[in-house]
Order: sequence, then structure tokens, then C-alpha cells
Amino acid sequence: MNALRGFAWLLVLQSAGELLSHALRLPFPGPVVGLVLLLAALNIEAVRTPVAACADFLLAHLSLLFVPVGVGVMTHLGLIAEHGLRMLAVIVLSTWIGLAVTALALRALMRRQPKES
Repeated sequence: MNALRGFAWLLVLQSAGELLSHALRLPFPGPVVGLVLLLAALNIEAVRTPVAACADFLLAHLSLLFVPVGVGVMTHLGLIAEHGLRMLAVIVLSTWIGLAVTALALRALMRRQPKES
């Protein structure tokens, strides 16, 4: 029952994020705003405990979430055979770019941090 309450909290916060995103014309998608709201709401024990129970349940059944992806890959094998190398190149290149940007941002932030004695 606690996991269902946590799932309800997740849905409420995502819906609130969607509403805020559309109402305020924010440049962020609603689920991102909902995650920020969730981050703030996790300071409240009445939210944290049920959401933790829901997260435990979802993590225990995480492998089931890969079934639709596997079915999608199987139904589009022709496209993957045709564009697979290009897709692989894009995935690898974008991953490396993301890692490089993250490393550069971390380096810049570490330089700004005062050194401890």
C-alpha cells in the first residue's frame, strides 16, 4: 500500500510539473520541473517514505521495463541493419562529448572552489 502511495506522489508531482511548465511557459519539460518538485518534496517524511517504497518496488522489477525496448528493436531490425553503423557512431560520439563537457565543467568548478588547508 505504501508503494502505491509513493507512486501517487510521483504522478502528482509530475502532473504539477507539467502544469507549471505549461502555465508559466518554462523552457523546461514538465517532467523535469516535476523532478525538481520531487527533490524539494523529499525533505518531507510523509513523501520520502512512500516514494522510497515505490522506488524499491520499481527497482526490483526493473528488468520488465526493458521488454518494450527489446520488442521495438526486434520490430525495426531492418532500420537497424540499414542505419546501425551511423547510429552507433552518433551514440559513441555524443557519449564522448557528454563526458568531455562534464569533465570540463567539473574542472572549472573545482578551480573556483577555495582550497582547504
